[in-house]
Amino acid sequence: MPSENEKAPVKLSLPLEYQQDLFSELRAEDELVLLARGLGLLRVVTNLLHSYDAAGNNLIVIVGADERENGWIGEALAEHAAVSKSPLARGLSQVNTDMMSVSTREKMYSQGGIFSITSRILVVDLLSKLLNPETVTGLVVLHSERVVATATEAFIIRIYRQMNKIGFLKAFSDNPEPFTTGFAPLANMMRNLFLRKPSLWPRFHVTVAKSLEGRKKAEVIELEVPMTESMRDIQNAILECVEVSISELRKAGTGLELDDWTLDSALHRSFDVIIRRQLDPIWHRVSFRTRQIVSDLAVLRSMLHALLTYDAVSLNKYLDTILAAHQPPPGSTRQNQSPWLFLDAANTIFQTVRRRVYTGKVSDTEAPNAPRSLPESLHPVLEEQPKWALLAEILEEIEQDVYLNPAIRDDSNGTILIMCSDQETSRQLREYLQTKDVHQESAEESEKVIGQNENKASATFMMRRKLRNYLNWKKDFARVSTSLFNENQKALDGFTDQRSASGYRGKAPPNKRRRVRGGSNAASGSGRPANGSLQVAEDNASQVASLMAEIRPTEADAAQKEEIIVDDFDDDDDDFYELFEMNDLVVIHPYDGDMDEHVLEEIRPRYIIMYEPDAAFIRRVEVYRSSHNDRNVRVYFMYYGGSVEEQRYLSAVRREKDAFTRLIKEKGNMAVTLTLDGKGPDDPQERFLRTVNTRIAGGGRLAATAEPPRVVVDVREFRSSLPSLLHGRSMIVVPCMLTVGDYVLSPTICIERKSVKDLISSFKNGRLFNQAETMLQHYKHPMLLIEFDQNKSFTLDPFADHSNSSLSSAANPSDLQSRLVLLTIAFPRLKVIWSSSPYQTAEIFEELKKNQDEPDPIKAVQIGLNDGEDPNDQSFNQTPQDMLRAVPGITAKNMSRVTLEVANLVDVSNLGEEEMDIMIGKEAGRQVLRFFNRSVFDD
Repeated sequence: MPSENEKAPVKLSLPLEYQQDLFSELRAEDELVLLARGLGLLRVVTNLLHSYDAAGNNLIVIVGADERENGWIGEALAEHAAVSKSPLARGLSQVNTDMMSVSTREKMYSQGGIFSITSRILVVDLLSKLLNPETVTGLVVLHSERVVATATEAFIIRIYRQMNKIGFLKAFSDNPEPFTTGFAPLANMMRNLFLRKPSLWPRFHVTVAKSLEGRKKAEVIELEVPMTESMRDIQNAILECVEVSISELRKAGTGLELDDWTLDSALHRSFDVIIRRQLDPIWHRVSFRTRQIVSDLAVLRSMLHALLTYDAVSLNKYLDTILAAHQPPPGSTRQNQSPWLFLDAANTIFQTVRRRVYTGKVSDTEAPNAPRSLPESLHPVLEEQPKWALLAEILEEIEQDVYLNPAIRDDSNGTILIMCSDQETSRQLREYLQTKDVHQESAEESEKVIGQNENKASATFMMRRKLRNYLNWKKDFARVSTSLFNENQKALDGFTDQRSASGYRGKAPPNKRRRVRGGSNAASGSGRPANGSLQVAEDNASQVASLMAEIRPTEADAAQKEEIIVDDFDDDDDDFYELFEMNDLVVIHPYDGDMDEHVLEEIRPRYIIMYEPDAAFIRRVEVYRSSHNDRNVRVYFMYYGGSVEEQRYLSAVRREKDAFTRLIKEKGNMAVTLTLDGKGPDDPQERFLRTVNTRIAGGGRLAATAEPPRVVVDVREFRSSLPSLLHGRSMIVVPCMLTVGDYVLSPTICIERKSVKDLISSFKNGRLFNQAETMLQHYKHPMLLIEFDQNKSFTLDPFADHSNSSLSSAANPSDLQSRLVLLTIAFPRLKVIWSSSPYQTAEIFEELKKNQDEPDPIKAVQIGLNDGEDPNDQSFNQTPQDMLRAVPGITAKNMSRVTLEVANLVDVSNLGEEEMDIMIGKEAGRQVLRFFNRSVFDD
């Protein structure tokens, strides 16, 4: 093989020294590559794959690639093949759907090439020998930080290494943090990957620094933007709420390690996820208040993000929805408001956010000595984000620079690239740049300021439009929320109509910002009512009407064209279409990981404005500039000084550096795992003794066989970790499309596995009773396995909420325990197995299989099928079926016909009355139509 590779005309696109060194390492030996984010991991991977692809006689499998990475790799391999003019290169083939038939996959594998296969399909194909592991030239594992012991990818690597000792195995990751948690994490990960050598490439690596810090550095202008006074007040208030929430968690006495529960770590995106993971094992013992605080932390963190990215009107709208979500329905006596809402800081947040949008305007007729009286009208404030004005200044500076220095000749376009955090911010900036030169002064004001600010950018037009939309939205929001809360009230036991007593007649509809219970005078007064609910000052209808009148569309508004959301391109005028002139183009793009490299290469911008900081993108610009001698780049780097944004950026850089430092230290004293063949040292005598059952009693026979035990597993079960653990216990796992049961251990033992959430949903839709019935018909020992998550508590208490126990009574036993009792009464022969984790399940299966005959896979597949029926025809998607089952009018009898005749739920909702009548009958059809056509605004 090496000789053929040397003959193949391979041209690589690795211009930097560290990329070339890394490529040489990877060609020479198997290793785990940990590269810092933004240093072009996929570029190295595609060049490596092309070097094997050009040889033409390889079968290489890529594991762990997502849809976009597949697109990137496929495109890059096609480009490389065209540049190298490799006659034997075949490019990338994707195997990512169950709809691709077995024979098609077998034919593709036999022809060779590079395949990106989803983990679930690959593990089934390897076990069934559809893809023989011995024929695979090598395995390339992306996102290797996800390869934990129970992952499907670890299962794939183990099968591959057991069957194939000579094929190569290369793993890649650009996320070092997961490799530093736990005891000896790098060594454990290397053992899961069956590799011995880690290769670490941080940004501070000598070769990387030398490659990126040469003469071809990008020109960077750092711009610290001061926040407005009100933004600073809101940020400080939110941080105070976060701090109080964390201190409340510390006081809760959970008995957990609390060193990491600090304000600094709370700014990190995964903080609430980490806390939830730590509390999961004791979640059933944690108080309702603690659970609420954990969910509140995620809300507060999203508010911090929204403060810096949303405009003032959108932020106010977002806080309206947050307050609505944390408020119990009108008339409810439940006391479950979040603790942070009662802090003075929360009041500061809501008041200041509203003041940024509009404020009271005191009229001349109003008495000056009445401080408590509300102003008669509201006045729009519409505070702009400080970054907007700076962005307009930067664009003006760039325009001047282009005009004054037109003679710069290089390979860059004159395009301006603006990078921001998400799609929402992209839309906001696009709207701002489109409307920043529209001015809104009245006739008198325009005379005063003529010539002063006619060139100054302003977001007034955009903000006035947003405020009009917000006030219209708020009316509908109040109507919808009232309707939905009335629905909830009807569902509660002891429902009494509160509307007549609530005092809403003749007033504006109540919205969710108001904390009113009942209709007493005390409820409408100031201060906190007796039941402790929260009140927030609300605007009355006349105030809103006056505000609406003040921001009504002006002539300047009417002159602006409506924003085009979707263009249907119905116009047949071909002259209308033309390509953009790249030098006049402003491209706004959200950060998108590795895809940003494509953006830089395709647009070739001369000016880049980083609207929000991102460490990985800075490195991508460094790599881009260092890779091209003739492309000059100027970068404007914007951030809010003293903000959470700046703190988050600095802590992300520090965390990555600390992770690499720890990994370098661990690599220096790491124990090397020598048994990398997928099995430990195995003595034939020991293997024989393990299969002998020594517990012989009651006239039993002594049976011994060198054949390892076999388990037939349904292919849909490979989403779970149990098949991997069974394989790790030296059992042969046979994947089949089973109609009855999930696991067949012997000709008489069939097991249906349910996680607790699956169990609850199966009880609700009645599927479990049907499954139990079919198992009883065909097997002597049917069993129901209820498997818990290993990281969660081994009790049903945390799932009480899922089982709808609030509505349970003696006449309506809908809770989980009652349903389990009913199941065992209905099917006395059905055994129920409780397992605390997949590890314990594997032990239970091993015990159950002792002294039992091996199952026949062919017979297991045929059980439950009608004569001549193909098992592949039985695979319908379960989630849409469950949703369809919940629609009024759909019954068990007409369900199968709808499933067979209609492709998806969208088509069901679009069916006409005649089609529905023919399919399921008039009355049922009418119920379905009424359900899909109902308006959310109606009572």
